[in-house]
Amino acid sequence: MKKIPITKAGFLKIKRELDHLKSVVVPENIRDIEAARAHGDLSENAEYTAAKERQTFLQNRIQELESQLAASDIIEIRNITTDHVVFGASVVITDLDTGEVITYKLVGPLESDIANNMISVTSPIGKALIGHKVGDEIQVHTPGGVREFQIVEIFVDNGD
Repeated sequence: MKKIPITKAGFLKIKRELDHLKSVVVPENIRDIEAARAHGDLSENAEYTAAKERQTFLQNRIQELESQLAASDIIEIRNITTDHVVFGASVVITDLDTGEVITYKLVGPLESDIANNMISVTSPIGKALIGHKVGDEIQVHTPGGVREFQIVEIFVDNGD
């Protein structure tokens, strides 16, 4: 099984979701199935059908989360270097075409969240940034064409 890099915070987030599903959501769903079953004829019972569909969804989600945890390789980021871009580092870059300044944190694919500026090290920008230093200019091949950025700052955000 190929291991997937993840921060400790990302691993714990997945674990919390799994624990919540198992200890809260699944028991609620079981109660919903039992209540719907008590209404009689199951062939025309929409509540029962919906609860059973939710049960299938929950079982699949639990299996997915367990697989993610099993494949995870926790990378400790507290002692990483900031002389070049590495997994777990936060990077401030400037888009050389627009002048826009963006800060990204490089994380594993299981915890990437572009809405929170957390990008995967396997994304085009993530791959292009790895190994570079402050002042370096990088080119990123995106579906919309080549974009150029300059690395302004590298830091460690220990607010995991």
